[in-house]
Amino acid sequence: MSIISSTGGLGLTIPAPVTPIENAAPVRTAKPADKRGWWWGTGRRKTAVCRVRIKPASGKDATITLESVKLGKKKDVNTYFTEARDRTDCISPLTSTALIGKFQVVARMHGGGCMGQAQAMRLAIARALVDWDPNLYQSFRDQGFLTRDAREVERKKYGQAGARRRFQFSKR
Repeated sequence: MSIISSTGGLGLTIPAPVTPIENAAPVRTAKPADKRGWWWGTGRRKTAVCRVRIKPASGKDATITLESVKLGKKKDVNTYFTEARDRTDCISPLTSTALIGKFQVVARMHGGGCMGQAQAMRLAIARALVDWDPNLYQSFRDQGFLTRDAREVERKKYGQAGARRRFQFSKR
């Protein structure tokens, strides 16, 4: 086995071996807040869409307010989500990083049901927090907060009773 040098032969050069950097994470930089001091995040789940804006706050200002586009009323998390599963799910990025009570969170939601809206809000809060502090990216990725669940309802096909259900077959 011979190696052709750059000075002789066909004039080919062989590059020097490159040593890979182990566990090199992409360098993330913090995104600046908008002109009013808010960081934005958008989350989607099934047909629910949630737009969240967060701002560092303390004391009485550190609240989580939800607004339904259809109703136009502002409510807090405990009155908007009636089930404890949905309440804990939507604020889990804040509780896992011990940032609950340190941010003012305003969320606008439309579409979907309670569970879809709660999971859309979880994704939106996680994305906004990563824009605020990029060091949270890996912990959120490991916990699954930054993964968009792409499962949707399958559409109904023509000539069928549902998405997969067919009409009853009759030979005669």
